[in-house]
Amino acid sequence: METGGESLLRSRSRAVNNPSTFPDLDGGSSPGRHPHGNADNRITSNGKIEVEHVISKKLQLKKKAEGLKSDLMRQFESQVHDFMDSLIEESTSLESTPLPAAFSSPLSDKERSKLGHFQPPHGHGKHFVTRRSLLDELFEVNHIRTIYHMFIALLILFILSTFVVDFLDEGRLVLDFDLLVYAFGQFPLVVCTWLCMFLSVLLVPYTLFHLWSQSQSGSRGQQRLYTWLFGSAFLLYQGLGLGFLPTFVVVTNSLPPASCFIVTIEQVRLMMKAHSFVRENVPRVLAWKKDKTSSGPVVPQVSQYLYFLFAPTLIYRDKYPRNPVTRWGYVASKLLQVLGCLFYTYYVFVRLCIPQFRSISLQLFNLRAMVLCVFNSILPGVLVLLLGFFAFLHCWLNAFAEMLRFADRMFYKDWWNSTSYANYYRTWNVVVHDWLYYYVYKDFLFISQKRFRPAAMFFVFTVSAVVHEYILAVSFGFFYPVLFCLFMCFGMMFNFIFHDRRKGPIWNILMWTSLFLGQGVIMCLYSQEWYARRYCPLKESSFLDLLKPRSWSCQRDLMAGPDKIKWDY
Repeated sequence: METGGESLLRSRSRAVNNPSTFPDLDGGSSPGRHPHGNADNRITSNGKIEVEHVISKKLQLKKKAEGLKSDLMRQFESQVHDFMDSLIEESTSLESTPLPAAFSSPLSDKERSKLGHFQPPHGHGKHFVTRRSLLDELFEVNHIRTIYHMFIALLILFILSTFVVDFLDEGRLVLDFDLLVYAFGQFPLVVCTWLCMFLSVLLVPYTLFHLWSQSQSGSRGQQRLYTWLFGSAFLLYQGLGLGFLPTFVVVTNSLPPASCFIVTIEQVRLMMKAHSFVRENVPRVLAWKKDKTSSGPVVPQVSQYLYFLFAPTLIYRDKYPRNPVTRWGYVASKLLQVLGCLFYTYYVFVRLCIPQFRSISLQLFNLRAMVLCVFNSILPGVLVLLLGFFAFLHCWLNAFAEMLRFADRMFYKDWWNSTSYANYYRTWNVVVHDWLYYYVYKDFLFISQKRFRPAAMFFVFTVSAVVHEYILAVSFGFFYPVLFCLFMCFGMMFNFIFHDRRKGPIWNILMWTSLFLGQGVIMCLYSQEWYARRYCPLKESSFLDLLKPRSWSCQRDLMAGPDKIKWDY
């Protein structure tokens, strides 16, 4: 009796000896046909086909198919770039991510019919859908949550090391948190400035838009006159009321860095909100003026505008997808995490930054000192970057979204998996990216009739770099365009070098390496300039002296010991 293995071997042997079991790869040669001098026809006289040749032939065909596939994909991507952009935008409205019952209840037919209110008014723009933040989903995985626990353990070690050092130096526990008290000084003035900015944004843009919309029912000459008048008033308010006055308050009162940062961030946020409100509603009035389908133009209600001012988005809509209930426990946990990140940043500066830069401030500025400073600043720079991302883009925005029952929580994407800087810019801060994409990039292409795409990208980089540098310059009290140069030089260069066609782990490693070095450069140079401005003040400074970096020419008394210098933050 034959075993199963012997039967299998005999069947395979018959298959090899039978040429009809193989596809005809050489132009349909029959088993009885003999070779005629063709090198590709590897059929022996008894009709057998060499198995090795067939396998190599299949591998060659596979390689050709893969090469053809990659070529076709590159051509397809270059030819339908605009179509894919619009397709991606529309596909977001079709996402149906399953949500747990604790987060959102299933939509009824009536609620599904309201999804039309969440569409952009003109059919082109951001679609808001119900979805969770990515980290909330990832933290449900134990492996990812362990990384979160590791950061908490590192915070505990920072606290213990600070307590131990203070106890050894002072003989007691020091719990004054003087750095936080200094950084958030004059906080009542910050609150008053914010209230004035918020009330002005609530009243002025809405009133101007309402008056302008009512004026569009008159004659053509009156329409142009009122458009010019109210448009000029809105631009004057944006530049003077929101642009100059808050900065004047910050500079004249010499607010400390954190207080300045709060005012300037809110200043930029409210300016972007006001622009979005006007930008999204003006086309609606113009469409009504053209069709006259109703007795008057559709003007959003004050309550809708007020909700938008607090909502964690910079794109205006009359309505947003909302959750049925507010989970106040979730809100409390996110606000506590923001507070924890604040103290985490405090200990990073106390243990890693201030001791290092105090010693560097006693050295002359040279290449060796700068290189050591940059590499020693990478760790605190990266920690501050991650803490800022987690505290603001995840915890702070999710806390406000939960209080407002705002259901679209995609404030960021998986930027840590980026293999290109183009993808990193799109996924790091989705809230700001959406505003830049729809109101700067796409409007630039619309004005230029899509003829200057590189110029549009350059303009977006310029706007982003100028705003970032403005925030840092006002917050630190000096102009040192390190971040601007990194944005415009290396940011633009890496955007084309590390483009979307770069795939694979090596590109993710290169992206993280360059990001680490960039954070080290920013932390090092700005900290050196901060201490140089404190220890080398100019008695009589000209305008050029204010623009020139003080750390390049500050000559310190190297013979004086640290105990003879009055240290300040």
